[in-house]
Amino acid sequence: MPIIEFIYDKDCPNVADSRQALAAALAHAGLPATWQEWDRANPAAPDYARHYGSPTVLVNGRDVAGFEPEHEPACRIYAHEQGRQRGVVPRALIDAALAPYARRRFARGTQFVAWLPAVGAALLPKLTCPACWPAYAALLSALGIGFVDYTPYLLPTVTLLLGINLWTLAYRAKRRRGYGPFALGAVGAFTLLLGSFWIEREGIVWVAASVLIVAAIWNLWPRRAQSAAACPACEVREPTAAS
Repeated sequence: MPIIEFIYDKDCPNVADSRQALAAALAHAGLPATWQEWDRANPAAPDYARHYGSPTVLVNGRDVAGFEPEHEPACRIYAHEQGRQRGVVPRALIDAALAPYARRRFARGTQFVAWLPAVGAALLPKLTCPACWPAYAALLSALGIGFVDYTPYLLPTVTLLLGINLWTLAYRAKRRRGYGPFALGAVGAFTLLLGSFWIEREGIVWVAASVLIVAAIWNLWPRRAQSAAACPACEVREPTAAS
């Protein structure tokens, strides 16, 4: 996970758009939409942050635009597509800086797939009726598979699979959407066990599976970028700033 820093002046009109570009780039890379912000005028900001213009994005301490720190930094001007000059950090530069840390797109969908074994195991027919065993045995024998009564192992297996998936919702939850998805997933997991092994209603199992999917989507949904009020202070300095 890279260390991402956002350096800005409160009165810079390009801060809000640059934050949105950073949030969009993080979402595209499959990374949590979190970063450290430094207001250059704040005494608590580190010294190095005062040597970058506003706005600047650092990834692991390196400026995404490749600029070196300046002794008298001002508002930043970036080259965008077709040679346009703007004060907003280009999304393409942030994408390039985050590329080595990006998670593959199929990895983001693994949380949905990870619930499938638990739901599938919960929906397996329970071999509690001895009269049904010959039918199961004949069917499995025709497929070349020996008959095994797996019923005693269903509950611990489903519980284990659900526990693993709940752990993925809780692990580093504060970096994503907090513990809300975990709480919703816990409700879905309990309902799945209730509907499959105690009440034994398939409809309840499907509702629980839907709740688990919603929890996974909520957990992966990127945070919205913060907004900032614009003022004309930087607009006067931009035309004279060095690119």
